[in-house]
Amino acid sequence: MAELDPRKTKLSNRAYEAELYHLQGELVKLQRWVKETGARVVIIFEGRDAAGKGGTIKRITEYLSPRVARVEALPSPTEREQTQWYFQRYISRLPSAGEIVLFDRSWYNRAGVEKVMGFATPHEVMRFMRQTPIFEQMLTEDGIHLRKYWFSVSDQMQYKRFKKRLDDPLRQWKLSPMDLESITRWEEYSRAKDEMMVHTDTPAAPWYHVHSDSKKAARLNMIHHLLDSLPYEDLPDAAPIVMPDRPEGFGYRRPSVAVSNYVPNYAGTIGTPKAGTPLHDTED
Repeated sequence: MAELDPRKTKLSNRAYEAELYHLQGELVKLQRWVKETGARVVIIFEGRDAAGKGGTIKRITEYLSPRVARVEALPSPTEREQTQWYFQRYISRLPSAGEIVLFDRSWYNRAGVEKVMGFATPHEVMRFMRQTPIFEQMLTEDGIHLRKYWFSVSDQMQYKRFKKRLDDPLRQWKLSPMDLESITRWEEYSRAKDEMMVHTDTPAAPWYHVHSDSKKAARLNMIHHLLDSLPYEDLPDAAPIVMPDRPEGFGYRRPSVAVSNYVPNYAGTIGTPKAGTPLHDTED
């Protein structure tokens, strides 16, 4: 049977929500397995700006405990960090036993934005290309489950999403100068990505590409692949959860509300939304 082209996949909201709910249930099972077995999981999210990485991360972590699954989105390196071995500040963010770490962009900044924008020298970029396969081999040999996902979006769809952000006051903060530069440097980023894949798509740490012109399909495809690639199982709870009966009262009386400062009932002032008011994620 020929594999379906994800770029042509059409999903109804009903089908998307139902399958997402199922996959998020499996992610909860994965979380329990990671916690109980002491597994360590690293998931790298890379790709074009506006390719849907952030939305996918939100759906993965929506029902997970931040004590088990945490997101790392590192800012630009400080002056001190610029003097360190390049991988040093990422190592401190790697998971301990029983943790999942999702990198919203990662050490691959060096092969992408730093290379294209001239923040790294050609010598630094080539050193990165040599060291990364060794570094990632060390991670996997130590037992870390490393998964690397590249979110791929067409230039037309990226431009369309940038336009939506420009017109959306809730998302204008997502349009950084670097994002806008990616429009005029599309081919430079493409060449940088191709070179990066040549050096870092290895048997020990392969890249997995996610077509993301459809954000819904991309989320389902990526989460399903992640779950399918990990050896987790549905572990039973150590002890069944039993809701205790509420005991009888012993004469406690709640203080009068007049002595406490309550926030005003703003919700009570809200009427029916006007026609045309956005009621959902406009990027979905």
